[in-house]
Amino acid sequence: MKTVLKGLAKTVTIDTDGPITIIGESINPTRRKKLTGAFTERVYDYVLELADSQIQAGADVLDINVGVPGIDEPAVMREVVTAVSNHVGIPLCLDSTDHKALAAGLEVAPGRPLVNSVNGEEKSLSAILPVVQEHKVPVIGLVIDDDGISMEPEKRLAVAAKIIERAGKLGIPVEDIVIDPLAMAVSADHTAGQITLRTIELIHSEFGVNMTLGASNVSFGLPERQIVNQAFMALVAQMGVSCPITNPVHLTCTIRATDLILGRDEYSMRYIKHYRKLQKAK
Repeated sequence: MKTVLKGLAKTVTIDTDGPITIIGESINPTRRKKLTGAFTERVYDYVLELADSQIQAGADVLDINVGVPGIDEPAVMREVVTAVSNHVGIPLCLDSTDHKALAAGLEVAPGRPLVNSVNGEEKSLSAILPVVQEHKVPVIGLVIDDDGISMEPEKRLAVAAKIIERAGKLGIPVEDIVIDPLAMAVSADHTAGQITLRTIELIHSEFGVNMTLGASNVSFGLPERQIVNQAFMALVAQMGVSCPITNPVHLTCTIRATDLILGRDEYSMRYIKHYRKLQKAK
């Protein structure tokens, strides 16, 4: 199944058959004081630096999250989307739980961005899906509902089904729905990784849709997080995650190698091209 995104100068097709599309996670103020300050002061030079560094590292799409308490999120989202889209040509992923902020960003985003995200809660479905339908863009669906995050893969599958069904009633096609099966910290629950992997397996088998997740969540609270993230990425890519939201600086090499081993990189060209880029940068 294919989900098509478009930026000012580049079209990106997320494909369940690969290769993996990398969504850069770094334009997100969570635990980033410098970025929080940039959004608060509404000065975006640092944001553009982050955009450039992620693209250089291999990002195909850039996630844009401006969620800082106390700011005018719709206004800042509009400004940041304008600044980034004028600076780079790749598609954007507009990341907010505020439907007004998403609508503001979609009004100025060129091409066909991705919306991150809707979930199975009634208030989210009723607020976000009409915005998605109006702008005819793809959307990420998180397998959370009014009962919270289930630790049972079958219940997460049921939430995915609910999101797909409700979106379908508004005319949003299944290929424009990217499901997030949720990656949770294994430091808090050693079975969390297994639960995510089983959820991926169920969603892939039942719906065959593209899937994403916040890849670095799994290692939160652990030493040598990069090693855990690399192992997790190789596993979820094999199971069906086609467009992880991650730090390309740390994980592009792992993703390129995984695609290569899974037969998604003819003559090893993507892997070799990335290797040569790294060598040139050194």
